[in-house]
Amino acid sequence: MSTIVIISGSPNPGSRLTGITQYIEQQLNSQNVTFSHITVASLPAEDLINARFDSPAIKEATALVEGAGAVIIASPVYKASFTGVLKTFLDLLPQKGLEGKIITPFFIGGSLAHLLSIDYSLKPVLASMGAKHFASGVYAVDSQIARVQLDDGAAGLELNDELKLRLDASLTELLAELKLRS
Repeated sequence: MSTIVIISGSPNPGSRLTGITQYIEQQLNSQNVTFSHITVASLPAEDLINARFDSPAIKEATALVEGAGAVIIASPVYKASFTGVLKTFLDLLPQKGLEGKIITPFFIGGSLAHLLSIDYSLKPVLASMGAKHFASGVYAVDSQIARVQLDDGAAGLELNDELKLRLDASLTELLAELKLRS
């Protein structure tokens, strides 16, 4: 089976989106699926802003996307769209860098008001980059992820059951599509 790359566009490592990406990683690990994770906000800011295509960090991240059979794009929604840091990274990928890949978006926002942000802000950008194959994504709202204290006293994030079911269904679809291609 092809590998999966998760691209997280959150500028905040403690955001509720982290709960979603951690859950996705746990599910992929439990099924022995090979994946990698790009946290865009961890890439050098100067390389992103100045479009340094030749930066070692940018080249490494681009190579992960290039080698993946599927790309999960995770982002919080700000002002009816995905984050600017995510867009900055997408701008550094080759023009047809998503051609032939299965794309699965996972977005989170404060309310259902931005439910269509995947269809109206993300998909046109990805389509311009050659993306044609989309597995069902998930739009979550902040209230579906609670901040909790774990047994060891650390802070954690807990997803509600309905969100887990939707994420599981989306991942099942994505993995079935990947299996068909291998």
